[in-house]
Amino acid sequence: MREFLIAPSLLSADFARLADEIRDVSAAGADWIHLDVMDHHYVPNLTVGPLVCEAIRPYTTLPFDVHLMTTPVDPLVTMFAEAGANLISFHPEATLHVHRTIELIRSHGAQAGLALNPATPLAVLDHVLDMLDVVLVMSVNPGFGGQAFIEATLGKLRLLRPRVDAAMQRTGRPILIEVDGGVKVSNIARIAEAGADVFVAGSAVFGADDRAQAIRGLRAELATVEERVGIAVPQ
Repeated sequence: MREFLIAPSLLSADFARLADEIRDVSAAGADWIHLDVMDHHYVPNLTVGPLVCEAIRPYTTLPFDVHLMTTPVDPLVTMFAEAGANLISFHPEATLHVHRTIELIRSHGAQAGLALNPATPLAVLDHVLDMLDVVLVMSVNPGFGGQAFIEATLGKLRLLRPRVDAAMQRTGRPILIEVDGGVKVSNIARIAEAGADVFVAGSAVFGADDRAQAIRGLRAELATVEERVGIAVPQ
């Protein structure tokens, strides 16, 4: 049975208070902590490196979901894995050898994800899907937080869901579909119905005065989907 997970993005947190922010959303009921790593090359913004990941790792036991928007990616895979990343996702356009980068991530004991930009076709998954733990579908163009959700993402998710289900049948292990960008209370149910399992929420969580209430609000919307599609919503 699939399970819905909420992954607050630190991109929307107060960077001057990261330890407190992480403790806050952990206590508020988050499932993962999402770290957006931008290098000012693959994307125009610049955020955090492995030293920050290592520094904040002691402040929660939740999995660190690291999204590398960088090129090249392989050196940072090793550094973030050693800094405490549990899951590392990268973009196929940012490496010369997608298969090799996936193997590198897994060789460091981390789970591997492939991140698909809005214009990246699902065909990039053809020969690597069975190796992945996560397919991260970008519902905005990467580089900045606070962007509006791209509605065409829903059609992409509907095409991706049966491919992932078939891969799980072949491999006998879970492969999660994660969505990042513009996720909020008003659209999370539609995103879930289209096929997503994991929801990266930045401003929807960190922009709220009460983070626990914000996460409960997202879960309440997901609960409306549970009866229709048979997915467990963590309490």
